[in-house]
Amino acid sequence: MAVATSELSSPTRRHWSRHLPAVVSFLVLAVLAVVVIGIPVGWTLSTALKQRHEVIAWPPVYWPPDPQWHNFAEVIERADLLRFGINSLFIAMFTILGRLLSCSIVAFSFARLRFPGRGPLFMLLLSTLMIPNQITLIPQFVLFQTLGWVGTYLPLIVPDFFGSAFFIFLMRQYVMTIPRDLDEAARIDGASTWMVFARIVMPLCIPPLTVVAVLSFLSSWNEFLSPLIYISRYDDYTVQLGLSFLRGKFNVEWNLIMAGSILGVVPCILIFFLAQKHLIGGIASVGLKG
Repeated sequence: MAVATSELSSPTRRHWSRHLPAVVSFLVLAVLAVVVIGIPVGWTLSTALKQRHEVIAWPPVYWPPDPQWHNFAEVIERADLLRFGINSLFIAMFTILGRLLSCSIVAFSFARLRFPGRGPLFMLLLSTLMIPNQITLIPQFVLFQTLGWVGTYLPLIVPDFFGSAFFIFLMRQYVMTIPRDLDEAARIDGASTWMVFARIVMPLCIPPLTVVAVLSFLSSWNEFLSPLIYISRYDDYTVQLGLSFLRGKFNVEWNLIMAGSILGVVPCILIFFLAQKHLIGGIASVGLKG
């Protein structure tokens, strides 16, 4: 009987010993996720539901006994988040459109076309990633002021129609993983370069295009410095500028700022979960070919 029990338990031991590292790794990652994500998000939500005196109370109030759900309605009214949200969405949509058009065309050219200086030009493009934004801030402002664009949305939108080095690199690497046999078969059937680009390559590039769209939306929606520099009219302000109104000269209403931050991050979370499948595929499928 003991021998039979030992024989039955041996496969079970081997099963657990084989899966034990994965279980331990999962538990460790779960704990780290709670520490890194759960605690900050929970504290933000807790602060958003507090009254002003509870925010600075000592000992700290971890969860308010009387949650102030009306803080969310108050911050929408005081910071005018609906109007500013529409402005931010308008800028983000044109940002996405500009980057999708420009980055896809340039990436296709570097990946598929042969022209003199293609390699050095691509290296020059990648070298621009090492230039900090602070260096180009003043020259860009002088340029846009000369063009008469300061005070409009043009400085926030037009540059995106000239591409982004990181997204061009991302798209190029993905396009190079697509077999060239598809291009050659299309050209045998009489397809031009633009037809190959529009009907063959781009339909297969949905994952990286989704990555470009989502990351462009996140960067545009959360941008604070550029709208602060170039937008002058109150009606044209973005969400991030609207939230800054809750920070006064002598006092800071942290509960309303946290409530506004939660409302401001909701579109980003929705976009991420809606595009999660393509995001993972777009990033995981990019190799280092070329």
